[in-house]
Amino acid sequence: MRELRWQILIALGGLVLVIGLLLGQSPTVQEAGPQPAVGGAYTEALIGEIVRLNPILDSANQVDQDIDRLIYSGLVRFTDRGLPIPDLAESIAVSADASLYTVTLREDATWHDGTPVSSADVIFTFSKFQDVDYPGPADLQEFWSEITINRLDERTVQFSLPESFAPFLDYLAVGLLPDHLLRGASFSDLIEHPFNLEPVGTGPFRFDRFLVDGDEIVGVSLTAFEDYFGQRPFIQRFEFRTYPDSISAYRAYQAGEVQGIGTIDESILASVLDDPGLNLYAARLPEIGAVFLNLTDPDLEFMSEKTFRRALLLAINRQWLVDQVFGGQALIAEGPILPGSWAAANDLGRTPYDPAQAELLLADLGWEVPVGAARGTDEYVRSRDEVLLTFELVHADDPVSEAVADILVESWEAIGVRVERISIPAADLLEDYLEPRTFQAVLTKLDLSPYPDPDPYPFWHDSQSETGQNYAGFSDRNISIWLETARINPDFTRRADLYRNFQFRFQDQTPALLLYHPIYNYAISADVQAVSLGPIFAPSDRFATVTEWHLVTRRAISGNAASTEAP
Repeated sequence: MRELRWQILIALGGLVLVIGLLLGQSPTVQEAGPQPAVGGAYTEALIGEIVRLNPILDSANQVDQDIDRLIYSGLVRFTDRGLPIPDLAESIAVSADASLYTVTLREDATWHDGTPVSSADVIFTFSKFQDVDYPGPADLQEFWSEITINRLDERTVQFSLPESFAPFLDYLAVGLLPDHLLRGASFSDLIEHPFNLEPVGTGPFRFDRFLVDGDEIVGVSLTAFEDYFGQRPFIQRFEFRTYPDSISAYRAYQAGEVQGIGTIDESILASVLDDPGLNLYAARLPEIGAVFLNLTDPDLEFMSEKTFRRALLLAINRQWLVDQVFGGQALIAEGPILPGSWAAANDLGRTPYDPAQAELLLADLGWEVPVGAARGTDEYVRSRDEVLLTFELVHADDPVSEAVADILVESWEAIGVRVERISIPAADLLEDYLEPRTFQAVLTKLDLSPYPDPDPYPFWHDSQSETGQNYAGFSDRNISIWLETARINPDFTRRADLYRNFQFRFQDQTPALLLYHPIYNYAISADVQAVSLGPIFAPSDRFATVTEWHLVTRRAISGNAASTEAP
């Protein structure tokens, strides 16, 4: 009996222990943080009109580019530092000499109509740039005409270049077109092809319908693509509506027609900043406002003196320029490579505003102010060997260029440099002054889009000084060697080192006066979550993280219960 009693007590004790453990494991009600959920619709205002939804025809229309960014995918896409990474490509093998690029496509990539993506699509798309009727830049057609595109199998394509070219991956980012829907169409056929109004792509959103007011297309409606090879979007429907200007777009936002505005210009910037329901995002554009000096003009030998060029730069209060002309919506440009790029030298020093030092440098070069000449008068002009320090500044006649030129002239005349302004139509600047090198100094803008790869070779290599884009006629053998080497080396780390050398040497030599980077502003409702905007290389890069945006959230409770809500 005693043994039985002990067995009963042990059994009862075990039961109590088990009950205690079970009670200890009972769930406690804990509310997790909100998690993004699928659902919701977003509408954005674009400034302009829809023309053709075709990625190889949209370069002249920002509205088309923005919409195409969501419908189509390229072989590569870019990180926010501008590094190319596979997109429709599963892998890209590059030969050691950067002349052979072998692309293997993803197995899970399909067109919006369900057809698998194949090497035929790659060949069709890029062969269009080789067509004799290609209407785009002649140098791009010439570039592609020398490239051989070979089909290795259903998923593998090889691009064979006539010579080494490390920036080539950037050229593979264009959205692919479906061969099975467009086979046999030439470039001229594509311009008015019905496909442009019924696009089929491989991107995160697929075309649903146009939004029509009477007989006019006023927008487009896209829906999330269920079989997208990447992260499926949380937002279920994405619509764009078009407006003639930013003011109309902002009024549409106030009326509840849209939740975002694709371009915020000066006319509505103050209103947007004061609107608590809008979040403003800003990023520098891939442009550099600059002054080119003609370093090869025999009548202006002083232009070839780097000390003179540095004096001109020191005399410009670039922060004042940014504040006065752009309302603070620009960044001071310090180097020839865009800040935020994988190739940018982040420790490149800033050239200060120092007019006193500028005057000392000019005096050291022998440029003297007439005795007794008062600053701010017509007599306050430096001379050397009885030659007055004066030159012409050519600039476009648009309001921004006029305002920048005003500040430049005032800055230089304050240190004893006389400047004669020549204001011309912007359309004449390239053909009449830059290309024939018929300027003494010219205020212009370097547009570094659409390719994130910096490749400064066209602007600063000595071989480009007569017929290329090295309009200043700058020649430096060290810089040219670094740019040559970087162009043929596919190793990004090595290229970054070479470009770092280039940037520091550029700053020392001052071959051009770099002024500012314009800023792109974008506004979106605070209700839209997970929006981010890093460095961009085109305005449509604002959609780089669009698959992460969400309007609907889900609250997880106790790990297995949830509720869904909109903000």
